[in-house]
Amino acid sequence: MKKIIVILFLIFLPALLGGCFDQKELEEQAFVVSIGVDKTDTRGVFRFSFQIANPEVGSSATGTSTKEPAQAVISVLGSDFLTATNAANATVAKEITLNQARVVIISEKLARSKEFIHLMQSAPSTVDLKLNAQLVVSKENAETFIRNNKPRLESRPHKYYQYMLDRAKETGIIPDAPLVRFFQITEGDADLFIAPYATTIRDDETEIGEEDHYKAGEIPVKGESQTQFMGSAVFREGQMISTLTGEENRFCLMFDSTLAQKDILISFNDPLMKEYQVAGRLDINNVKVKVDYKKEKQTTINVFVDFNINIHAIPSTVDYIQSLEKQRILKNSIEKQIKNRGERFINKTQEKFKAEPFYWSLHIRHKFLDIKQYEKADWMNKIYPNAQVRLHFNLEGLEFGKMLRETDIEEVRD
Repeated sequence: MKKIIVILFLIFLPALLGGCFDQKELEEQAFVVSIGVDKTDTRGVFRFSFQIANPEVGSSATGTSTKEPAQAVISVLGSDFLTATNAANATVAKEITLNQARVVIISEKLARSKEFIHLMQSAPSTVDLKLNAQLVVSKENAETFIRNNKPRLESRPHKYYQYMLDRAKETGIIPDAPLVRFFQITEGDADLFIAPYATTIRDDETEIGEEDHYKAGEIPVKGESQTQFMGSAVFREGQMISTLTGEENRFCLMFDSTLAQKDILISFNDPLMKEYQVAGRLDINNVKVKVDYKKEKQTTINVFVDFNINIHAIPSTVDYIQSLEKQRILKNSIEKQIKNRGERFINKTQEKFKAEPFYWSLHIRHKFLDIKQYEKADWMNKIYPNAQVRLHFNLEGLEFGKMLRETDIEEVRD
């Protein structure tokens, strides 16, 4: 009996070990952290740029003495992600793998072309490319963006993209745009998709304004790194049609009930001293969207946003902290300012885009018996552009952080 068990064990042992036949060691692989794609003069042919990270640079094992470059950028021509990867491997000894790619950077020229949607169809079938990678649109060519992007405080490029995108999303100036969301919204054919807008080319003619009234390239900053992530690129039916500022992108996040709501840094006009701003952290508590659909009449959309604000800076030194009457004035002013700004943006989406980037189509689909009825009603082209949108903002809590009182400027000057 024991002999039979041993014989069976030896027979099935190779099957148990067979799962390791295609194993690749880490040192045999070249990890791509970003992929750039540009349009060429030949239809159906694109320029792919692969930013390959050197894992030994910046690691604790090697220290800081290594003189090896932190990254390498390889550009090849191809018709899709898979063939381009194979072509790039002709010049790299290690096997190029895309499973660590953080971002897919598309040039604005390509994003605005009709070829873009055909290119993206190859992304889901590319096994190594994960659909949680972020889609980013660059103002210049994607290859130029990758080569010009030289962060000074982070030697490892994969960490740079992770930190940069996380910080920008926390402040609400760019959206969360994984590839899977692009396909969900595009194939739904009812809403607009928005992706982070970035550039390494600065516009020196931009006037100074509020911190979120810019797009990438317009922020008046100085320093060795010129890379900017600000605002978003707007896609309709898989093709880029426009751009949004950082403030407009914040409203996209604020009105979308499908996204995890986070704190947003924001500023308002001081109601008692108009020449100053009041800055704070806006915390969205709840977002509700109610669509009153009427087949033969105008549809009404009511949006309810409950939020708190923690004021961090009052440059005017107006004493809002100890005066309940001044707090009431500030509260009413903040609600009014947000509503006015939100209504301007809603008008822009209805008149210019003829569609919305808030995923509001989800709130009307249950009113139809089947998909055919829903498609015939045509949310994008008929219902939303002609709908009456009513915004309701409710400031539930107004706090002032660690401040106990404001400085009395008159006493200081005296």
